[in-house]
Amino acid sequence: MPPDDCMALVKVAVAADGVSAPAADVPALRNVVAEAARDGIDLKIVEVASNPGMDTALRDVATVVGYDYPDSTVLVLSTNYVGSYSGQFHRSKLEAAEDHAKTGDPVVSAQNFLNELTSPDLPWTGLTVVLLLGVAAATVGTRFLQRRSKRSAELLDAAE
Repeated sequence: MPPDDCMALVKVAVAADGVSAPAADVPALRNVVAEAARDGIDLKIVEVASNPGMDTALRDVATVVGYDYPDSTVLVLSTNYVGSYSGQFHRSKLEAAEDHAKTGDPVVSAQNFLNELTSPDLPWTGLTVVLLLGVAAATVGTRFLQRRSKRSAELLDAAE
């Protein structure tokens, strides 16, 4: 079947219930889509039967599907590869989620992907501020101890 015909079938399946996958996986993947909806994520899942020549082809498929759903998040899975698109999440968050989605089991992969998307990010700004304050305090403390040590040495020399 030509690629355009395949994409047309994928789009029809995704439009129906958010999932384009082999029949055996559809019910479980629908559950992941429903869970994502409860978390405020419009998730679409596409399962590809075999690995493409390059993993970036899956991101291309996700982008094509995402074109029809610009505010959604699209996950495309093959046996060993994962691709994604999102109008909601930054690429760094998607890449981290993709790393957790490479399990070989499409349902577990989709669930891991969703779990990573919904897990809170580290508060980098707060951690950076705390680290900078700690370094500044250590610098001031070190300088204070240096001056105190120098004064003690001067007093000891004067006493001798």
